[in-house]
Amino acid sequence: MAVVVVVGAQWGDEGKGKVVDLMTRRADVVARFGGGANAGHTLVIDGVQLITHLVPSGVLHPGTKCVLGDGMVIDPATLLEEIAACRARGLLSGGELLVSERAHVIFPFHKNLEACRESREGAIGTTRRGIGPAYEAKAARRGIRVGDLTRPERLRQLVAQNLEELDPLIRHYGGMPPTKAEVDRWITDAEGAGNALAEHVGNASTYLDAAIGAGKNVLFEGAQGAMLDLDHGTYPFVTSSSTTAAGACTGCGVGPTRIDRVVGITKAYCTRVGAGPFPSELHGEAASALREAGGEFGATTGRPRRCGWLDVPALRHAARINGMDGLALTKLDVLGGRGPVEVCVSYRLDGRETDELPVDAEDVARLEPVFARYDGWDAIDPGGQSLDDLPALARTYISSLEALIGVPFVLVSVGADRDATVEISDPFA
Repeated sequence: MAVVVVVGAQWGDEGKGKVVDLMTRRADVVARFGGGANAGHTLVIDGVQLITHLVPSGVLHPGTKCVLGDGMVIDPATLLEEIAACRARGLLSGGELLVSERAHVIFPFHKNLEACRESREGAIGTTRRGIGPAYEAKAARRGIRVGDLTRPERLRQLVAQNLEELDPLIRHYGGMPPTKAEVDRWITDAEGAGNALAEHVGNASTYLDAAIGAGKNVLFEGAQGAMLDLDHGTYPFVTSSSTTAAGACTGCGVGPTRIDRVVGITKAYCTRVGAGPFPSELHGEAASALREAGGEFGATTGRPRRCGWLDVPALRHAARINGMDGLALTKLDVLGGRGPVEVCVSYRLDGRETDELPVDAEDVARLEPVFARYDGWDAIDPGGQSLDDLPALARTYISSLEALIGVPFVLVSVGADRDATVEISDPFA
């Protein structure tokens, strides 16, 4: 039995979907602990693509329990659409899905508020899915939880309470508060969603505790990445929840002593979506070429991602705050056949060299990356099953990264498909 947490080690979009899908072959339960429908995972099995936003990536393994934890914010309409899409492929047909009754609900007024904010100067580039405002309501103790959707009187009271708070704010940002007809429709839709989801709703914390106690392999799946953590990321250009391994405990209601191992996921290069500092960012043709080669467009929004070379100091920061035991390296194949590869190994700030990421986002924005250059390698055969099957220069790159970061790799992904993976060690062993 083992309990493993998988988290993004960069600014999100690291390929968590594929890695979690692979690890789920050995897991009995896969649980998400934070975030919402902004966390799109693209899964490719036998050349067929499935994009999930809320349901854990373990959905592709029939019989594996998929849990949406207490710390998530859930758009009921999106979840119901996703359940229907999964069932159309023969998935989630055996009671595999459990939705925490403590998880919070995203309403249209959350999306409206976020859209108003993002239309103004200085926006941080969110997905406009209502994630941030839903977490704000949660912290303000006026949030609406999944369990409230089947309590009509309470639901109406909570909606009224939220609109009383938000209507003046929406007007301030130049928006129009909803009409009574719109509010009535939202409530009716929410009640209908609550009834449709009722068969899946329960106490996720007690279920997970019992599963761990019974000796099952449990995998906690993070969303976004460590550099977007509300406390430890490049604040204020961050998400609204805890994206680190510690968030698995608060977001699923399990104690920290239950966690056995933490695995971080990093691309062989870096990407970021939205505003915020990005020390190793490339620009112009170099960025466009890497973006096209890696298919770096958001699974949820389709937005082009900003691209850059791998940032080792940022990875060491992520490894430290998560207590990572291992790393999964994804998209190594994207760098094949592209010539020399660079890696940011330190920074210069105000004429002084440092290998630590500053706390303040303005200081991070002023960093000058210091790069090390590695010889490039030929295109990688996605059918290779061991490190020895990789080009020698690619193996040199991998071993150099392990030494620089101080964390060993547990797997290397060399293609989008599930089988295009070199597995080095088993986190559940």
